[in-house]
Amino acid sequence: MFKIFIFFSAFMSILFAKGNIAPLKECQAFNNMKHTKNTHHVILEKKKKYRIVRHHKGQDLIVVKGESPAQRWVDESCFPGTNKDNVAPAKSASINLDNALERAATNMSPSRVNKKKSSKSSRSQMLLALSWHNAFCESHRKKKECRGGLFSMGGNRYNETHFVLHGLWPQPIRNVYCNIDRKYIAMDKHKQWGRLPDIGLSNSTEKALKDAMPGFMSNLYKHEWYKHGTCYKQSADVYYQDAIKLLTQVNESKVGTLFTHNIGKKVTLQQVRHAFDLSFGHGAGKHVEMKCKKGLITELWINLGGAGSNLPELLKSGKNVRSRCSKGKIDKVGFSGR
Repeated sequence: MFKIFIFFSAFMSILFAKGNIAPLKECQAFNNMKHTKNTHHVILEKKKKYRIVRHHKGQDLIVVKGESPAQRWVDESCFPGTNKDNVAPAKSASINLDNALERAATNMSPSRVNKKKSSKSSRSQMLLALSWHNAFCESHRKKKECRGGLFSMGGNRYNETHFVLHGLWPQPIRNVYCNIDRKYIAMDKHKQWGRLPDIGLSNSTEKALKDAMPGFMSNLYKHEWYKHGTCYKQSADVYYQDAIKLLTQVNESKVGTLFTHNIGKKVTLQQVRHAFDLSFGHGAGKHVEMKCKKGLITELWINLGGAGSNLPELLKSGKNVRSRCSKGKIDKVGFSGR
């Protein structure tokens, strides 16, 4: 009976929150109901309250202040079981204690617990994000790493004809900032990357990273380490050594050849995935998503089945993904329109 009373009290406090409710867990907040886009990778905070605007087909439309777009879709399981059919006038909602207790029992059922345990296997997944630097600079012209692109005399730089490293992200996407002090998280989120403490790279790794990641000039390497690398369960040196090895394998494969030989031309997702299949084994291309912006290919997102540097092996157990971009142009160095 005491447990029932505690649950009933918590349920009542949630119900009369005037529409502003804290989530039960950290959830991604998507731009659309299909959950295909999450601008800025917004993750709900358990200690923060959000307003539920609408409930539709098992999802809640909420308001995330400070984000653009502010209205986001999340799964209904993210929030407590309020009267979703009449969210706005929350005070008039009625309580069915039996249903509430039944839901609580369901959440603690063995099948539900086992499902949660099985979801932990996704944590072994990795997402390797490789950027096409010329296309990145089209929309980031003021970045330090983009200012010299127009003045490369006597031949192209390596990053003008090859992929460069954006990041290596342990999955799921909310798996970030592992054991990081809050003040450093705040610095990172406010893009004060230069103020973040040194991450202790060896001289050789730092030198290689400067070539592999043009964003090093803007302290991108610190941001990537504190947000994602700290969840890699290895040192910063190993984390970046693995990432650089993976990048090199892509650039030295038929994928790299496809892009290098078609600069200024358009290629299709089918061509890119076929090149992955030829280079890393049948089916490897199914794990690759192509990112585009204004008709230009900006990135390749490669889903890997774990940590390490053996790309063919890691691709075997990566998850299959869809790609919203099916065709794009491989941008050449220099800003368009000049």
